[in-house]
Amino acid sequence: MRPTVAPLLSFAECRRGFWRLLPLSLFVAAFGAAFGLAAVQAGLQPVDIVFMSATVFAGTAQFAALDLWGAQVPLLPLLVTTLAINARMLLMGATLYPWLALVPSGRRYASLVTLSDANWAMALNDLQSGRNTLGALVGGGIALWLTWLAGTLAGMLFGGFIADPRAFGVDMVLGCFMLSMALAGRRNARSVAAWIAGGAAAWAAWVWLPANTHVVAGGLAGGLVGALWLEREQ
Repeated sequence: MRPTVAPLLSFAECRRGFWRLLPLSLFVAAFGAAFGLAAVQAGLQPVDIVFMSATVFAGTAQFAALDLWGAQVPLLPLLVTTLAINARMLLMGATLYPWLALVPSGRRYASLVTLSDANWAMALNDLQSGRNTLGALVGGGIALWLTWLAGTLAGMLFGGFIADPRAFGVDMVLGCFMLSMALAGRRNARSVAAWIAGGAAAWAAWVWLPANTHVVAGGLAGGLVGALWLEREQ
């Protein structure tokens, strides 16, 4: 059934979402530190590094951009790569549309500025569970953005202390969080099929395709299954 009441988007709800996602955000800061260090080693200027993290706010795409960085930056491959990696954002926004459509356009678009995997998953879980609020999307997004930016700054200054977050198992945190959101969210044939398709496609791409393509493959496969397997309106 399509929602008919606009979700709450108050300061109190955003503050609650901020604190709910802050623990996960601290692990995101470790990857921000790794990016800050990698960007310095790639020859970017500090102001450019901070500006990139503040405006792009897309870890995988930013690391991919560094791989293409050099004296002569290949603009078209850079654009295609970052667009492909972030294509999943289209599907993530589409899943939130039934609720966002009820929100005034100014708030609607502003609430998507800090859209990322973690706050999208928590917000969608809230909405599907009957908690009609966008607090996790906005407040949680702000928490993720601030810690990503703080991590980038720390990496620029003290990056040698945490050059590889994976050595501490930090790379598993977001994956475990997303799995917990999937298990806690709506469970029906459609959602299970979408998660299985996305997981299988991501695994296959990770094994056989170039780096970072598993993000695109998983997002597109899961999103397409969810879009084509239409739920019966109640």
